[in-house]
Amino acid sequence: MTRMTMAAMRGMAGWVALAAIGGMSGCSKPDASAVDSAAPVQVAAVVTGSIERVIPAEGLLYPIHQSSITPKISAPVREFLVNRGDHVKTGQVVAVLENRDLSAAVGEAKSLYEQAQTAYRNVTAGSLPVDINKAQSDVAAAKEALNAAKKVYESRLDLFKQGALARRLVDEANVAYAQAQSQYGQANKQLQTLMSVGRRAQTQSAQDQLDAAKARYEAAEAQLSYSEIRSPVSGVVAERPLYPGEMAPAGSPLMTVMDLSRVIAKVNVPQRDAAELRLGMKAVIRTAEGETEGKVTVISPAVNANSTTVEVWVEGPNPGEKLKPGGAARVDIYAGTVRDALLVPATALLATHEGDMSVMVAGEDNAAHDRKVEVGIRNEEQAQILSGLKAGEKVIVEGGIGLDDGAKIKIGAGDAGTGEADAKGGAAKDDR
Repeated sequence: MTRMTMAAMRGMAGWVALAAIGGMSGCSKPDASAVDSAAPVQVAAVVTGSIERVIPAEGLLYPIHQSSITPKISAPVREFLVNRGDHVKTGQVVAVLENRDLSAAVGEAKSLYEQAQTAYRNVTAGSLPVDINKAQSDVAAAKEALNAAKKVYESRLDLFKQGALARRLVDEANVAYAQAQSQYGQANKQLQTLMSVGRRAQTQSAQDQLDAAKARYEAAEAQLSYSEIRSPVSGVVAERPLYPGEMAPAGSPLMTVMDLSRVIAKVNVPQRDAAELRLGMKAVIRTAEGETEGKVTVISPAVNANSTTVEVWVEGPNPGEKLKPGGAARVDIYAGTVRDALLVPATALLATHEGDMSVMVAGEDNAAHDRKVEVGIRNEEQAQILSGLKAGEKVIVEGGIGLDDGAKIKIGAGDAGTGEADAKGGAAKDDR
């Protein structure tokens, strides 16, 4: 049985060898019908229609407002009133720092302020009015004494002229009259001083002390108010790195609040495309979480020297706060519509080795012809042809890759009509 099996195996090996030789002979002489067989393709007509210019760009997403809340004083955190993810409103107290020393300082400053108020009242309604009243009385008394001395002098002078009185008595009356004039002048000057310079100086001094005490009191109150941390914006608490009891250094963020009601996508647009942009243009922001419609709000007036791009901001609503700032965003900016443009399906475009674009035109001779074209606006569905094609020509949209110029093709049944209708339908949709 072993010999028969080996013999059978040798026979089978011979037949396999003969079959292989026959197969090689067949490959060396291909069938002519296989070589001449046409490649099946699908085509679409070149049509005239409208296409919207869409400028794509990528960048990062930012909140419409963001505030890193930093305390103005250094003190341990006594209590946090919000956690990460909580919504807060403008002016809401979000944390409280230790403030017992500040409360004591406010009490001391308040007492000093009240003392200054009392001193000011005493100056304006106390000793100064009394001094003025005394000076006024002194002036009145000095004036009466002056009048009396004058009458005595004049009387003795008349008697002296009549020879009834000695000269010595006239001279004594004259000296008394001069002394009364001097006393009246001094009293009147003292009164004027109290009424002008003295009154203003004492009042101003008391006012200055009152103002200084008030300023110290208000400063102490301000320091105490700094221990209550308030949110400057409405939004969501995005970060809160500290815990109660930890020191909050002055100038270091205690927490970050973001307003997520709207978002801003900051993207870099090539300089050539940026020249087509205008403020207010419609745009769509897309992220991993979803998308929203917005508009262009900022176009930088300067070009980035390193990348030769222009920074553009697109702002849009964020319903439900589903778009998360900090992540990547893709933006499509709609920069206007071009009408009466030659359009082909985007799948008809082929890249050449030189970096240009071409299409395969289905000729009336049932052959594919390579045609270089200049492409204008292009989106996922259509492309604008600036030169190289005419309306009504048919381009290959499927099966054109790898075809040589002049290769025979076979258009699928109904392909040309279907392609034409689709292209015209797309153009009509753009027109609407």
